[in-house]
Amino acid sequence: MSIQFVWRDVFNTGVESIDKEHQQLFKIINKLYGLREIETDRQWLCQEGIKFFKGHALKHFANEEAYMDKIQFEGLKQHAALHAGFRENTLPALEEELERTGYAIDAVDHFFGVCVGWLLGHTMSEDLAIVGKSTNRWENLLPAEETEALKMIITRRVRDTFNLEARLISDTYRGEKFGNGIYYRLVYGKGQEKRKQEVILAFEEKLLINTIGAILGIKTNKVDNVLLHASRYTTRQFVGHVLEQFPSMEGLTLREENLLSYEQLERVFDREKMQVSLLFNTGGGGYFAYCVIAPHLLEKGVGTPLVNENALVEVEKFIEEREAERKEETLHPKKKVLIVDDSRMLRVMMKDLLDADYDVALAESGIAAIRSITLNMPDLVLLDYEMPVCDGRQTLEMLRSEESFANLPVIFLTGKGDQASIVKVLSLKPAGYLLKNLKPEAIKKEVDTFFAKKKG
Repeated sequence: MSIQFVWRDVFNTGVESIDKEHQQLFKIINKLYGLREIETDRQWLCQEGIKFFKGHALKHFANEEAYMDKIQFEGLKQHAALHAGFRENTLPALEEELERTGYAIDAVDHFFGVCVGWLLGHTMSEDLAIVGKSTNRWENLLPAEETEALKMIITRRVRDTFNLEARLISDTYRGEKFGNGIYYRLVYGKGQEKRKQEVILAFEEKLLINTIGAILGIKTNKVDNVLLHASRYTTRQFVGHVLEQFPSMEGLTLREENLLSYEQLERVFDREKMQVSLLFNTGGGGYFAYCVIAPHLLEKGVGTPLVNENALVEVEKFIEEREAERKEETLHPKKKVLIVDDSRMLRVMMKDLLDADYDVALAESGIAAIRSITLNMPDLVLLDYEMPVCDGRQTLEMLRSEESFANLPVIFLTGKGDQASIVKVLSLKPAGYLLKNLKPEAIKKEVDTFFAKKKG
């Protein structure tokens, strides 16, 4: 796999000495990565290359801090602390892993991904702040105002970092699936306080490939170890920059990070109340969601925490499991069924009933159903007829008004099979009705029969 970090004008701060040193760091990383393919003396070459990179990085940090001191930059102390964290924690952990594995290719990939991700995020946030290219902090905000500020900060940061226009399409994202996704969880805390802040990010895979992958010069449409490690560290910087815009978040440090499967993401949304849950579309770049969980509802046990000692193994395991799932989906594709009901108990029951044979998605309201259908078109919708606010009939009317959803099969779930209700929706062409009081095996049989007739 050929990877070359692609320098872009957007990385330039405008301070010539800093920009030259950044470019030199990335040139060294590119050179170092090329050494992984060499069989003879590869370990020695990598050792020397990493030693050179480390020496240049530490010299750059010192020069950058001297420049900040010279111009009396108010963020010098915090900036220097980030340098120290990379110098004293991240680099030593990566070096230890390289030594322990005898400079194995996957360990070099880990080193490369982490360094590029850290430098990319650091350059596009903290380093640009040196010359005033950062968002002003938002003071004394009420919750509604804070949410609006968060939307603006995220939109601006995506534009500045990746040259993409992020358009908010929902502020009530509930974990709906969009394409192939990468799901990332970050937990922050402050000192000895028990209060924590949890952030969940959901990325459409192609967004990472089209942004960080493009910067890495990756030509494939596949998420690999290097891209995932680089994305992790870029995302850390991204979230850290967003949080630091709010004085109430001052002093938070990263306590835990996890890569989640989609099933784990679903469980998070099923049990947690979100303070903020924003879904963005970057056009051709792809979708992403930024979600903040109320600290007092935070629970443990979402997934295996990623730490320096296990990051390489856990990321490889994550990718292997994803590839196995993809292979299974390709060999034995499942029909997609969306269950829409305001009753959590019924949604869970229906998912348990159908999950073995179908790819099941859940929505708690008509509006959530339309969003889910837009992001991930199902083969069949099981739609509760008696929902509050926007009932099944109104939901189906909205679907039928859109050309792309006009022929989407919809079967009503209802507690009553009276003739009057059926007559009201005949013009909307439902595919049928299912009584909720049917035995589970009867409901499953009806769904199986529907797909069998479609196949025939």
